[in-house]
Amino acid sequence: MADSKIESVLREDRVFEPPQAFVEQAKLKPADVEALYQAAQDDHEGFWAERAREHIDWHKPFTQTLDSANAPFFKWFTDGELNVSYNCLDRHLDTKGDKTAIIFESDDGEVEHISYRELHARVCRFANALKANGLGKGDRAVIYLPNVPQAAIAMLACARIGAIHSVVFGGFSAPSLRDRIDDAEAKMLITADGNYRGGKLIPLKDVADKALSQGGASIEKVIVLKRSGTDVAMTSGRDIWWHDAIDGQSDDCPPEWVNAEHPLFILYTSGSTGKPKGIQHSTGGYLLGAICTCRWVFDLSDDDVFWCTADVGWITGHTYIAYGPTACGATQVMFEGVPTYPEPDRFWKMVDTHQVTIFYTAPTAIRALMKHGDEYPQRHALDSLKVLGTVGEPINPEAWMWYRKMIGHDRCPIVDTWWQTETGGHMITPIPSYTPTKPGSVTRALPGIDADILDEAGKPVTDAGAGGVLVIKKPWPYMLRTIWGDPERYKETYFGMYDAHTYVAGDSAQRDEQGNFRILGRIDDVVNISGHRLGTMEVESALVAHAEVAEAAVVSRPHEVKGEAIVAFVILKSGEGNDELASDLRNWVAEQLGAIAKPEEIRFADGLPKTRSGKIMRRLLRTVARGDEVTQDVSTLENPQILEQLQARGS
Repeated sequence: MADSKIESVLREDRVFEPPQAFVEQAKLKPADVEALYQAAQDDHEGFWAERAREHIDWHKPFTQTLDSANAPFFKWFTDGELNVSYNCLDRHLDTKGDKTAIIFESDDGEVEHISYRELHARVCRFANALKANGLGKGDRAVIYLPNVPQAAIAMLACARIGAIHSVVFGGFSAPSLRDRIDDAEAKMLITADGNYRGGKLIPLKDVADKALSQGGASIEKVIVLKRSGTDVAMTSGRDIWWHDAIDGQSDDCPPEWVNAEHPLFILYTSGSTGKPKGIQHSTGGYLLGAICTCRWVFDLSDDDVFWCTADVGWITGHTYIAYGPTACGATQVMFEGVPTYPEPDRFWKMVDTHQVTIFYTAPTAIRALMKHGDEYPQRHALDSLKVLGTVGEPINPEAWMWYRKMIGHDRCPIVDTWWQTETGGHMITPIPSYTPTKPGSVTRALPGIDADILDEAGKPVTDAGAGGVLVIKKPWPYMLRTIWGDPERYKETYFGMYDAHTYVAGDSAQRDEQGNFRILGRIDDVVNISGHRLGTMEVESALVAHAEVAEAAVVSRPHEVKGEAIVAFVILKSGEGNDELASDLRNWVAEQLGAIAKPEEIRFADGLPKTRSGKIMRRLLRTVARGDEVTQDVSTLENPQILEQLQARGS
């Protein structure tokens, strides 16, 4: 039997210590970080109890920290009561009422500043409108909006009245929206007539109507934000304009105090079966994770301007737009558009305009902007930046170094964050004032997070450079509580591999000689070549390190001799691919990683199949690589036509 460990053949020796200038001005000093790690090691439950009392305003203090009696259905702070909206808004009014909470820049460049006092009033008015239209504690509302302040307002308003929200990304299709409405049995849908993104109209209300014509029997009311100004159909008795719903509503809405374990939201994520999983998060534990990770990982201070470029439709937008920054009383940027419109310097122009100090984006965006060249970031000073972050997938060392040099000017620490929809917040990541960083490495777990790497038999993988299954061995407050309506799937998916206390992330990882973690990709993003198990991310990183390659995605297809063969889809910085370059790239990978990692086939393309959030749909690429017919739903793709090109070039 082949060794079940995943082999790592990519070596990275560059190490960057925290810049001294950053450490001197950091809110969290190295000694503070050491104290956090020590406290967590000494008393896991006590550590989180102390953080919860320090960072959250409780209506009724908790007396029990962790209830593990029904593992893996863990409960935290279970007899405490609080309200998330109160913690994000009301508690700031006396000291930060006039401080800017949100700087919103629309697709067309218009800018709006919203203070904490104004945000509180708008949330209260909308919360009262929700109640007036029949939404109450425990009811579900689906939010299908663009990345505008009203999306965060709707989320905070639901939290204020104890309703459970489920945000659906504005790029999802009618069937995807319908499935999520039906699974949550949502009582209300909150959407918009449409919005402009990259100058293109996104017809949200039309999609919503189509979804409701196919299902959505539980929906009683649809609240529609007038955003694009386009004509849309309004169903009498069901549909109501946002501005009419809030007309005459009071800007005072007392918060509904809820139990710490009351569900705050459901967020659907894709599952291996194709049926989305409704990840359910709690109120108290989730809020604590959002606050702690914002403070630790971004070194968030009162005078910072924080910008997470994600959409609120994803967990990143929940934790690091709607909840974390507001609970910390921060000023943040929200952006409706795309990084390349009207030109590929949109992000960098906005950093200078709004004097952003903390910038948090996805490796996909970084690689896309790299492809456009250095001239665009060089147009802008970018001297306000102090911390750079990445989120969403492993970042290859080449992109990491470009980000550090071109955007951070070799002076900003990079926090490469590993976490998931299920984990609720950051898990393994540098702390910028404390952790030496390495290109492509998420470094070490945060205080209070017990991460390890196991082989398939459940034994720790101790050899440096060897890979295995990434696990979390102790519960943490901001973990998911269940899969909505399917507790058995929750147990099987996340705790079925080892035991009821060992959370399986679904990712493979390895540690280097210093104990730094590097994520190798999803467990199913592993190729087995002649008995050697390799993470596809390493091959992708090697390809992108080639001077002519802008981006690459690697999958496998069956091979009668080797078991599996590597197929690489490659996007060039310029020019057309040819057989000679394909041969060069195959040899390049062999030179970088060894002959075992040499791709069997290189396919050149103009792009990769991506969702509008920038995630590469590797399942589709596997289908294409194997020559099978694409039967999966492709309506969520930004560029569905790219599949035809990829298929044609493989025939």
